[in-house]
Amino acid sequence: MKRLFKTILLLSFILNTPFALAEAVVPVDIIKSITDEVLNRVESDKDQLKNNPGEMYDLVSDLVFPNFDFAVMSRFVLGSYWDQADVKQKGEFIDQFRKLLVRTYASALLEFSDQTIEYPTDRNVIKEKTAKIVQVVITQGEPVTVIYRLHNTKDKWLAFDVSVSGVSLIKTYRGSFKSIIETEGLDQLINSLKEKNKKFGNS
Repeated sequence: MKRLFKTILLLSFILNTPFALAEAVVPVDIIKSITDEVLNRVESDKDQLKNNPGEMYDLVSDLVFPNFDFAVMSRFVLGSYWDQADVKQKGEFIDQFRKLLVRTYASALLEFSDQTIEYPTDRNVIKEKTAKIVQVVITQGEPVTVIYRLHNTKDKWLAFDVSVSGVSLIKTYRGSFKSIIETEGLDQLINSLKEKNKKFGNS
């Protein structure tokens, strides 16, 4: 799982600008320009960000996550348990799950360097309401295929899953969380996430 998120976290910065639905806008072109901008920023401030985790958390929160649909992600991650949860539980889970990913993304992002990113556009699938964007990331000579799945809601493209080498973020967390919910319950999972987020200063 660690390697999965190391790759996902860096690449998810491509989603820090909303994708308009206008026909003239091609998501992959936006991805290319934003990727360059964000990677340059992180690289130039890497030492400062390493010494100030809070700044790194803010960077992830401000640039990346406004363009993820955490309500949809949370529903997919919890599966049938989402329907059983009340409004309070749903809200708390979304909040703590988001903070968990901020933490994970922030720490993993700082470990990346010297990567090459390619865009095999013939593998992309862009429809009116859904899109699949493919990247190939080469780090230390090893190619890794990353697939972003997005949906369009209110004329804005939002990501709801990322897969690395065929391993889905949603499915990975669903399997991990399911075992906790089955044995200890949803409230205990939420409390566990709260404790971990608080421990790392992201409460």
